[in-house]
Amino acid sequence: MARKDILEVVKTALDSPKRNFTEGVDLAINLQNVDMSKPQNRIDEDVILPSGFGKPVKIAIFASGELAVKAKNAGADLILSPDQIEKLGKNKPGAKSIVNEYDFFLADASLMPAIGKNLGPVLGPPGKMPRPITSTVNIATIIEKLRKTVRIRSKDKTTFHVAVGCKTMSPEEIAANVEVIIKQLESKLEKGTNNIHSIYVKTTMGSATRVI
Repeated sequence: MARKDILEVVKTALDSPKRNFTEGVDLAINLQNVDMSKPQNRIDEDVILPSGFGKPVKIAIFASGELAVKAKNAGADLILSPDQIEKLGKNKPGAKSIVNEYDFFLADASLMPAIGKNLGPVLGPPGKMPRPITSTVNIATIIEKLRKTVRIRSKDKTTFHVAVGCKTMSPEEIAANVEVIIKQLESKLEKGTNNIHSIYVKTTMGSATRVI
């Protein structure tokens, strides 16, 4: 689909009554002729959005020492020390609250076994298991990319949603994000566009407008 066509669809979707909160903008994706019972057919991809989200993306990291200092200096929103891993594992409501509040998690690679043991049941289902890193990486670059990253995750469903921004962004910015997601999706599907039944774009409270 041409960029200009996506742009017109986005403009239509954004033309909705103003609300007393900032609405998000999502894509509703419907696949066809894909056996989602087979794990290899499921979509689980990270996509860097060229325009970002237009709103904060919160990042937490499990770390101590030098890595924790680097993460703090790089702008990580929450630093979780190693001794908090087991404590959170015993406090499921508290752990779930953190998982819901933060978009991405990073962790010192050496802490991953403990995180998996204590927090795997909380972090795993929503697809938020930490990305393992070491003190030698450029954590500022990683965090910068994550703030523009969205995960396309179908699980075992042919219908799923993905965020592409918020209503305060320009139609051009959102259209650029939509285009990147569609291209990534097509590249991962066995039959490309033929495996896509439909894609709609909509604001939180607005009507859905068909893209494909």
